[in-house]
Parts: sequence; C-alpha cells; structure tokens
Amino acid sequence: MPLAEIAAKARLIEAKTLVEYRELPAKRWIGRIAGGESSRAPFDWTINPYRGCEYACRYCYARYTHEFMDLSPGDDFDQQIFAKQWSRSAFVSELARVPRREAIGLGTATDPYQPAERRYGITRKMLEVFAQDSGRRLHIGTKSDLIRRDVDLLEQIAHRNQLTVHVTVTTMDAGLARALEPKAPRPDLRLDAVRVLAAAGVSVGISVSPILPGINDSYHSLDTIARAASIAGAQHLWGNVLFLKPATKGVFLPFLQERFPQLARAYQQAYSQGAFLRGEYPDLIARRIEQIRISHGLLRREASPEAVYLEPQMPLFAA
Repeated sequence: MPLAEIAAKARLIEAKTLVEYRELPAKRWIGRIAGGESSRAPFDWTINPYRGCEYACRYCYARYTHEFMDLSPGDDFDQQIFAKQWSRSAFVSELARVPRREAIGLGTATDPYQPAERRYGITRKMLEVFAQDSGRRLHIGTKSDLIRRDVDLLEQIAHRNQLTVHVTVTTMDAGLARALEPKAPRPDLRLDAVRVLAAAGVSVGISVSPILPGINDSYHSLDTIARAASIAGAQHLWGNVLFLKPATKGVFLPFLQERFPQLARAYQQAYSQGAFLRGEYPDLIARRIEQIRISHGLLRREASPEAVYLEPQMPLFAA
C-alpha cells in the first residue's frame, strides 16, 4: 500500500491547537544510507521514530518527506505528526541485522525528543533496547532538553557501546532562536541538558547547524555558543552552512522576506543554482568554526545526525 494511502488512513489519536498526532504502521524502523563509507554522514543507518516535527524550524531540510504522504512540507509538516506504531520485537529483529561495526544515527530527519515523545515514548523504548545491547555505535541528535529524562539509559548505553549525543544550538539569542525554531526549547534549556549528560559521563557536543549567512554566522555569535558549550561540559563542536532543498525554500524564503527583508534578495541569488553554497563563504565559515573550536578547547567530531543532509537508498523515514 502506498505511504500516502497509509497516512491518509492513520487514526487520529490526539489533536492539540494546530497539531494532530496520528499513529502510522511501520514497515521498517531502520533505514540504510546510500554510499556507505563514501557518504558524508558519520553513520550508516538512520532511525526516526516520528514523521513531521512540531518544532517548526524554518530551515528544516526534512520537510520534503511529508510530500511522500501527499502532505505539504509547510504547515502539514509542523502540524501533522505521525508516530510509528511501536513493536519491540520488530525493532529488535531489525537491529540484529545491523553489523555492529556500522554506526546508527537516531534523529536524522526529525527530532526524536519533540513533544510527541512525551506521549508515545518511542525514543525511550528504543533506548531500552540499546541499553541491553553492546558494541554498538550510536549517534543521537536533538534540540530538546527532554533528553535529560533518559540520562539513566544513556549512561547504560555509553558504558557498553560507543555513544555520542549532539545537541543543536544555532544561537544563544533567545529571541532569534524563537524566530528560527518557533517551538523548540530555549537555547539555555538545551545547554542545561548538555550539563546533565556531561556530568553523567556521556560524550556530548554541540551542533551549530545550520549556519545562516548574515543571521547567526558572525564570529561573536558562534563564539558565544562555543563558550557556553565549553562551560556546560560539551566535548566537541561542529557547524554546517545552511542548504536549501526546494521544499524548504518554500517555507524559509517567505520567512526571510518577513523577518530579514534586507537579506532576501541575496539568499535568492545565492541559492538559485542549487541547495548548497559553494566557494569562498563555506570555506570562511569552516575556518571560523575551527578557530573558535580550538580557542575553547573543543574537539572536532563528526556532524550530528540532524545536521547532515543525507541521500538514503530509501526516504529518510524507513516506514
């Protein structure tokens, strides 16, 4: 049955103001990334418990995935949230077929700790499975301080597996964060989560992604994040320049015209030839991040699951 038809038949579980939660049958839980070792991601497999994301980040690259369900990458992506129907036995069976030497990214498209997690707890159920396993390589990416809830499981996983958590912080300016990521937790709450994880001995770092030209890319802005990350106990820091897929352009460019009209024309021209910026600017940002990282004693690590654009052999959601 086509995914769009499955989504259309998904039973409404709960409706909040502007947001609806639905359960979606899961054909697969774990998706393989195309390219293997040659891909730009630091992992080989992806896991996403939820489709759509209530955080409504203006720049979210995963918006296009709602088109597979005949839904819009705009409001529908933010307001139609699908939770996979949990099956521990199916998940365990799939995980058993993933070679232990190959890394897994949890939260590669939508946040595994978005508000739906408070109701469904799918991410925690998955972590309970990983906590019983050993020899795994697991990356988790999130913007949410809800990850603090699972510090007990993360400690267990880190003891028996190679675990890295990346918390995304694009700015320490709460007002700017609210504009860019309307429903995500405040930056200070994310840094509190970093403190808790670091204190528990979990390898945790900061993903400063995306870096938006003319908005959060100044030395001062990036340095402020790095300083706060270091104080919180983060071990590493990484950043990536914004890329704009067509589905995201339809959301981000109108937002830019409204909030940063002085930048709108430059963005339209810069991204007219493709989703990725090339040349001098990304090189400048890479050098800036490297200088800031070193100045605060932070390590260089692989990109976080939610910050790297992937071209998988199937949609980012293996369902």
